[in-house]
Amino acid sequence: MLTVTLVATLAASSLWQQWRSVEIEAAERQRMQSAWILTGALDWARLILREDGRSGGADHLAEPWAVPLQESRLSTFLAADRNNTGGATSEEQVDAFLSGQISDMQSRLNLRNLVDDNKISEVSLAAFGRLFTQLNLPPQELNLLAEQLQLALDTTKYASADARIPLMPRRAEDLGWLGLQPATVAALRPYVSVLPVRTPVNLNTASATVLVASVANLSMADAQKLVAARASKYFRSTADVSTVLNQSGISFSESEHGVGTRYFEVLGRLRMGPSTVLERSLVQRDGINVSTIWRERAAADPAGNLAP
Repeated sequence: MLTVTLVATLAASSLWQQWRSVEIEAAERQRMQSAWILTGALDWARLILREDGRSGGADHLAEPWAVPLQESRLSTFLAADRNNTGGATSEEQVDAFLSGQISDMQSRLNLRNLVDDNKISEVSLAAFGRLFTQLNLPPQELNLLAEQLQLALDTTKYASADARIPLMPRRAEDLGWLGLQPATVAALRPYVSVLPVRTPVNLNTASATVLVASVANLSMADAQKLVAARASKYFRSTADVSTVLNQSGISFSESEHGVGTRYFEVLGRLRMGPSTVLERSLVQRDGINVSTIWRERAAADPAGNLAP
């Protein structure tokens, strides 16, 4: 009985080790396939932006880059069998679906605008104040945000060992690093961005909420009027926006408003079997040159967002 027990134990251990090796190899193969597919999706998005840059002019929501890619099946193009030959049977085949979209990051209020030459910008602070008012967020958190952001961008204080300098956030979800409450971060996420430099708001792509925040004395009714007007004919300049409004009390600043965009976010979503992988990238376009500033890839949480 002892011999039989020992043999059974060794056999079970050997079988478990073999199963574990197979699972690790399958997971690694799926990880590599996901990486290559999402890299290809990013390259395709950069090509679309590059071709759009050749034509120049204003950036608006009727352009090809603004059309999201609906979930498309890619399983027939993947080698899903164990020998990686592409001849998977119907039982072995893994369903793979790719979707994604390109978003204009200058359609939002740029947090980098809050600090100009190591000083808090009063114009941008007023714009964010209007946004906080619309979202019913506490104004004291805006003051905290501006002060902490100023500290994070002040490179002269890095020489002081006693200074407690917050880490500069890379995306809107990271605003908790600056002391904001999770509820405030969640409310701000659709309307703010974190870009490397100061940028104007693109009046062709900004939502009505962002328009009200970025333009002083603009009502929600006027903002919705602009959104409706640009749907039929996009704005070629800020002068076109002034013509549509035809109000003397509302003006636009070239440093705060525009009709073009340099920064875009590319989101790719790949669903393979029971798992979903998301990749988010920030790209910068200067003419026809499109460069990637950062990329992040992770499994998706149940809500479909990047898991922490």
